[in-house]
Amino acid sequence: MRLFVFGLGYIGQAFSRALMARGWEVAGTARDAASAARLAAQGIQTVDAEDRAAMIAALTGVNAVLITAPPTAEGCPGLEAVIPALAAAQAFPDWIGYLSTTGVYGDFEGRWVFESSPLKAQSVEGARRVGAERDWRQVGRGMGLTVTTFRLPGIYGPGRSALDRLRAGEGRRIVKEGQVFSRIHRDDIVSGLLASLDRPRAGGVYNLCDDEPSPPQDVMEHAASLLGVPAPPDLPFNALGLSPATRRFYAENKRVSNALAKAELGWRPKYPTYREGLAAILAGGG
Repeated sequence: MRLFVFGLGYIGQAFSRALMARGWEVAGTARDAASAARLAAQGIQTVDAEDRAAMIAALTGVNAVLITAPPTAEGCPGLEAVIPALAAAQAFPDWIGYLSTTGVYGDFEGRWVFESSPLKAQSVEGARRVGAERDWRQVGRGMGLTVTTFRLPGIYGPGRSALDRLRAGEGRRIVKEGQVFSRIHRDDIVSGLLASLDRPRAGGVYNLCDDEPSPPQDVMEHAASLLGVPAPPDLPFNALGLSPATRRFYAENKRVSNALAKAELGWRPKYPTYREGLAAILAGGG
């Protein structure tokens, strides 16, 4: 069994390791020679996305494809590189997973959003994801491919959590009344992808997130308690000095439901809240 990953980053590598543990072979794209060398050391074959012949060879006989790279102003780079190579290789994978974002929903003023909720993306990045999702659905229907979309909120995990920000002296407790965010541990994304791979559904769309949307300052305070350090002081949202990117991030307030993934995929997050997730990271030395 063979997997191809367009974008072997944080999630792409974790998913690759999970399938390699099942005996799969993995190939994918690397950003540069140093990344390619690190991935090769893990047993992952890398190709240059611009090398059409290499892409065709890597996708010949492939069983599953994961697209993690974000879209640009020109569209999804994964679609532009992978689909022509699949067609040339006459490959028809059983599963194509596209990683999107809950940013496609925009702001719901703290209300729950579901896969059927209207897409009201407010940011340029969110709007590009809406377009990329649409393009993948159309290609899936046009070519008879099983494309599934996964909408992800804030991702954390080993090496990327509030624990790391506190240790680096970068922890902040930005307080905006009524603000909540959904989040998900890296390993719960992987288990959700595996559950979908075992139950492919063409055109499927799933929110993968934890069970408890929470104010971000609560997460930072809990991380500080785990480390035994003082929590950073409150920083009101209207304080001076917040970057435009931070202000855009806090402009969207919603609770994301994971009920559909649970019902259709039989998936359950191992870390249903940030408390279990942070405790596991700390116990694992992260």
